[in-house]
Amino acid sequence: MSTTINKEEIQKFSRLAEEWWDVNGKFKPLHMFNPIRIEYITEIIIKHFKLEKDKDTFLKGLNILDIGCGGGLISEPMARLGANVTGIDASEKNIKIAKLHSKKNGLQIDYINKSPENLNEKEKFDIILNLEIVEHVDNVKLYMASCYNLLKKGGLMFTATLNRSFTSYLKAIIGAEYILRWLPIGTHDWNKFIKPEELEKILNQEKFSTLDIKGLKFNPFFKKWKKSNDLSVNYIVSSSKN
Repeated sequence: MSTTINKEEIQKFSRLAEEWWDVNGKFKPLHMFNPIRIEYITEIIIKHFKLEKDKDTFLKGLNILDIGCGGGLISEPMARLGANVTGIDASEKNIKIAKLHSKKNGLQIDYINKSPENLNEKEKFDIILNLEIVEHVDNVKLYMASCYNLLKKGGLMFTATLNRSFTSYLKAIIGAEYILRWLPIGTHDWNKFIKPEELEKILNQEKFSTLDIKGLKFNPFFKKWKKSNDLSVNYIVSSSKN
């Protein structure tokens, strides 16, 4: 059976599993990245589903699937906003950490040790989150086809990843891994980065419509991420199922 699982990638993140919730640990870049991702995702969700943001739990009633959920860094905020969250990850260690942390925080999140092609939840989800995951999977086409099967008609999908550009090589590999040591060396394989036009083409082939595409840029002075029209390194695509 075809699979999207890259065993080397899974082992890499399994070794780091204990550190998911250490804000100053190996996943510090993701903790810094989280606020802008949540801001962008919730803005698009509100617009798409015509929600009222004045409620603390404005995502109530929406089923969200967080693929490659890791320790639950996005799953937990989404659950706090009222969504029914399912988090899946191919690393059993990550799922154990995520379950422990959500239980400790009194959150009801359904964490499952599976990859999307092995999930039998046809058209169950209103929203799918693919955040910093497609550059770590094998067979992106199969991955997106699996997402299509899991998403409801008219549902939303967010795909955040890295562009395969000269700038991303300098910043995401040389800068983040070798100079700043934000990430362990070897976290990313530049050859697996996907250009926005390549991702849009795959999404289009799998019958997704692109709604929006935004660059996410780090401001070193304020040590904060912001939305940008520069797609040369990090970018996020929101799409819907036709």
